[in-house]
Amino acid sequence: MQAILNFFVSIASTPALLVGLIALLGLWIQKKPATKIVEGTIKTFVGFLVLVGGAGILVNALNPFAAMFKFALHVQGVVPSNEAVVAIALQQYGTPTALIMLAGMIVNVLLARFTKFKYIFLTGQAMLYMSCLTAVVLISTGMKVNPWTIILGGIFEGTLLTVTPAICQPFMRKITKSDQVAMGHTGNIGYATAGLIGKWFGDASKSTENIKFPKNLGFLRDSTVSITLVMGVVYLILALVTGPQFIESKLSAGTNYLVYSLTQAGTFAAGFYVVLAGVRMILGEIIPAFQGIATKIVPNAKPALDVPIIFPYAQNAILIGFFVSFIVGTLSMFVMIALKTVVIIPGVVGHFFCGAASGIYGNATGGRRGAVIGSAVNSLLISWLPLFILPVLGSLRLAASTFADTDYLFGGIILGNIGHLGQLGITIGILSFLVIVIIWSFFIKDDSKKAAE
Repeated sequence: MQAILNFFVSIASTPALLVGLIALLGLWIQKKPATKIVEGTIKTFVGFLVLVGGAGILVNALNPFAAMFKFALHVQGVVPSNEAVVAIALQQYGTPTALIMLAGMIVNVLLARFTKFKYIFLTGQAMLYMSCLTAVVLISTGMKVNPWTIILGGIFEGTLLTVTPAICQPFMRKITKSDQVAMGHTGNIGYATAGLIGKWFGDASKSTENIKFPKNLGFLRDSTVSITLVMGVVYLILALVTGPQFIESKLSAGTNYLVYSLTQAGTFAAGFYVVLAGVRMILGEIIPAFQGIATKIVPNAKPALDVPIIFPYAQNAILIGFFVSFIVGTLSMFVMIALKTVVIIPGVVGHFFCGAASGIYGNATGGRRGAVIGSAVNSLLISWLPLFILPVLGSLRLAASTFADTDYLFGGIILGNIGHLGQLGITIGILSFLVIVIIWSFFIKDDSKKAAE
C-alpha cells in the first residue's frame, strides 16, 4: 500500500510526467497515429521539463538576492516559501497529504465533468502543497487521520482548485486572446483581484507592452537584454549595500562580489529565456492533445497550467509587477517592525512569480496603472495575510517559513477559523463550500467560446 501511495505521489507531484500522461491519453482517445502519440507525449513531457528547469534557474538566481537583502537590512523573521514550509510539514503530515491529494484530484475531475467549471488542475506541485496545507490545518484543529478527514480534505482541495481557475478565466481570455488554457496556480485569488483592480482603476489602452523606447534604445525591446540590464542594476546596488565580505565568503565561493552579482543577473535572464521556450513547447502540444480529453471525458475541459504559461504575453508587465510587489513587501516589513508584530520578510521568489502574474493581469484590464496597482494590492495580501495564517498551522507556526500565495492564505485562514467550531462545524463548512460552488455553476453563463475583446 505504501509503495503504491509513494508511486502515486511521485507521479502527481511531477508536473512534466502528469501532463505528459494527459497528452498521451488525449491523443490516444483521438485515435491519432502511434507516431503522433509518441511525438506529442514526448514534446509535452520535455516541454514541461524545460519550463521547470527554467523556473529552477530563476529561483537559483533569486536565492542569493534574498540572502543579500536579509543580511543588508539585518532582519530576522518568517519568510513565506511554499517549498520550505511543505518540506518541513511532510515529515509529520506526509501520508494524509498524499491521500488528500488523491481525493482532491478525483473531486476536481468530477466537478469539471458535471458542472460548468470545466477546469482540470494540472500543476502537480501546487496540488501537493495545497493538500499539505489542508492536512496541516485539519489535523491542527483536532481532527484525526481517518477516512472522513481525508474525504473532507479532498473535497476542500478539489473544490478550491476547480473554482479558482474559473475566477481567473475572464482575465485569461484578455491576456491570451483565446479560451484554450486556464491558470492553474495557487495565487489565483490574488491574480483575479489584480485584474479587477486594473479594470476599476486602470486604463487598458495604455499597455505596458506599448511603452515607447527612443530609437537608440530600441534594443531594450529584446526581453533578454532588458531583463539582464534591469536585474544587473538591481543586483549591483544590492551588492554594494551588502558588501564584498558577506557575498564572497557566504555566496560566491571567493568570486568577486560585483562579478558574481552580474552573473546572477544574467542567469536570471537565461532562466526566463528557458521558461519561454518551455511554454511554447507545451502550448504547441498540450492544447491539441487536450481536445481528446475534453471530447470524451470532460466536454469543453481546459487545462489549468502553472503561472509561467502567461509570461510570453506581457514581458514588460512582468518586471513592473515584480519590482512593485517586492517594494510593497519591503515597506510592509518595515511597518511590521514598527508595530512589533511577527515580521514577514518578503520572499523574493514568491514576489517574482505572484507579482509578475499580478502585473500581467492588471495590465490586461488596466494597462500600466493596472499593472502597478494590481501587483501592489496582491503584494499587500501576500505580505500581511501570513500573520493570520500562522495561528492555525499548529506546530508549524513556530517554523521560520510559511505559505506564500493567496489561495493557501485565504483557504488556510478560513478553514482554520471554521475549525474552531469543532468537527461538526468544519464538516458543515466544507460541504457548504462544495454546495455553493455547484449551485453557482448553474447560474454562470456558458461563455467558453467567448474570446477576449
